Amino acid sequence: MAGVALRALTLANPPHVLTQAAAKAGARRLFADRLDELDRRLQLFDHCGIERRRIALPVEAYLQPMVFGRRNAIFLDTALDLLELATARALEAAALEPGTIDAVVTVCSTGIATPLLEARLAERIGLRDDVVRTPLFGLGCAGGVLGLARTADLARARPGTRVLLLVVELCSLALRWSDASLANLVACALFGDSVAVAVLEAGGVGPRIGPTGEIRFPGTLDVMGWRIEDDGLGVLFAPSVSEVARDRLGPALAAFLSRHRLGTADVDRWLCHPGGAKILAALEGALQPPAAGLDYARAVLAEFGNMSAPTVLYVLDRALAEPRWRRAVLTALGPGFAAGFAVIER
Repeated sequence: MAGVALRALTLANPPHVLTQAAAKAGARRLFADRLDELDRRLQLFDHCGIERRRIALPVEAYLQPMVFGRRNAIFLDTALDLLELATARALEAAALEPGTIDAVVTVCSTGIATPLLEARLAERIGLRDDVVRTPLFGLGCAGGVLGLARTADLARARPGTRVLLLVVELCSLALRWSDASLANLVACALFGDSVAVAVLEAGGVGPRIGPTGEIRFPGTLDVMGWRIEDDGLGVLFAPSVSEVARDRLGPALAAFLSRHRLGTADVDRWLCHPGGAKILAALEGALQPPAAGLDYARAVLAEFGNMSAPTVLYVLDRALAEPRWRRAVLTALGPGFAAGFAVIER
């Protein structure tokens, strides 16, 4: 079976920087007189491990009503600009031209595009007319890992195939003026926007994508997801998110490693999606012994917030700059409620 190499990984963010202090002040205005015990609840902005984020619009825009159609139009314009920028950088890093790409996998859960994002991108950068396209919608925070896994599967099926992975989430556009729920307040405290683009090739040169896997935990459909509302996507967060991560991730990860004749002692780095401070604490409890790597997750969370699917690829990018490891495991949790796993070796 041909090995699959990660030939390039590039990142991009929108230009608007939101400090956590500014986010807290905006949330106070947004939820004033509409949420009980607001002062106490606003303390979560101080304890979620985030210092700043990048968002699609100036903060004032989120404090006004906005219909779904307007949100999605902003999503399309912003997502395409960021994808074009990150894809150009990825192809340059891999020393490839757009016409050499054979397939594209697109991961997104925060906007709707028909024609698909990769079709619109192809018009801009010149992808071949016969490029194979695979859109993945609804994977949420797990999309970075599961998208990487699907992309590796496509590359592995045909040695020499070059596959482009596009991961884009503009989570801030889910912050809705009309929603005075605690879940929307949590989203205000956590969400940022970003793009990650990777180039994978079977038989290429670079870090290798090893075994991948996923698991869905039955009875957890109401833990995380979207509600479709008149003015946009309404965030669904259950208080049990961190409990599910703490209690179920460890056994699922151990079973995944065992299927591939590995154990926790064979892992040098855990590269985890940092959903928030509580999730990171739960992950520390689940990953025993806790191999090095969660420092990358904390640093990404502090600088960029929770960007959903691209976040774990930001963690991977930081890890790749550090030479002192041989095998790492990417993992992320997402709607379903589910976990994705991918082994990275070098």
